[in-house]
Amino acid sequence: MTGKLTIVGTGPGNPGQVTQQALGAIAASDVFFGYGPYLDRLTLRPDQVRMASDNREEIDRARAALDAASKGAAVCVVSGGDPGVFAMAAAICEAVEHGPETWRRLDIEILPGVTAMLAVAARAGAPLGHDFCAISLSDNLKPWELIERRLRAVAEAGLVIALYNPISRARPWQLPTAYKILREVLPVTTPVVLGRAVGRPDEHFIVVPLGEAEHHSADMATCVIIGSADTRVIERPGMDPLVYSPRGSG
Repeated sequence: MTGKLTIVGTGPGNPGQVTQQALGAIAASDVFFGYGPYLDRLTLRPDQVRMASDNREEIDRARAALDAASKGAAVCVVSGGDPGVFAMAAAICEAVEHGPETWRRLDIEILPGVTAMLAVAARAGAPLGHDFCAISLSDNLKPWELIERRLRAVAEAGLVIALYNPISRARPWQLPTAYKILREVLPVTTPVVLGRAVGRPDEHFIVVPLGEAEHHSADMATCVIIGSADTRVIERPGMDPLVYSPRGSG
């Protein structure tokens, strides 16, 4: 008997940003695989089983989920944000490619979700209103030298940049180094948006110029959006500014 594997995203943390499609898949699933804090966002029935694992165990988690589905379970793999953006959908695909033939015959469905950069951008205004890209600053799966080359290239190309995984205890130097690289290309007045837990009670949100950005804290849960040279800031009395990238810039 072959089960089904569905991959969902829980959005950036606000329960209202979980899609109805994802909620339906969660209700229909038997066993859940995911990083513990993401599984904690779910309200599960007593008959539904949690299989939590560490955030660095994505491939092992993917294999375990695929194995459970191949044995007949209705499996839900849970990511934060959108499962296809630096998350579990790619890990599942990688495991399928290198796994047994039976995994290729599984019914696998990937449901879109609201990723962090979209939530942070909406909170700020419209910094992604023109061409943009997303880059993870984590060098766990790619060399730092490649990250540096990409940062320079996209800044010179005039793209707004959304940075995921910007900093951690093991690599506190990478985000300041990224700022330094970007200041070699972009004006120091370029707006930088830092958003953490946007839409939740513990939200931290700030807009600062690139020249001052390294003085403001960030962590692995922060999404950092670096504007292009054309990105603008509209100051508003008594309110947060509106940050936007004009659609005809660049």
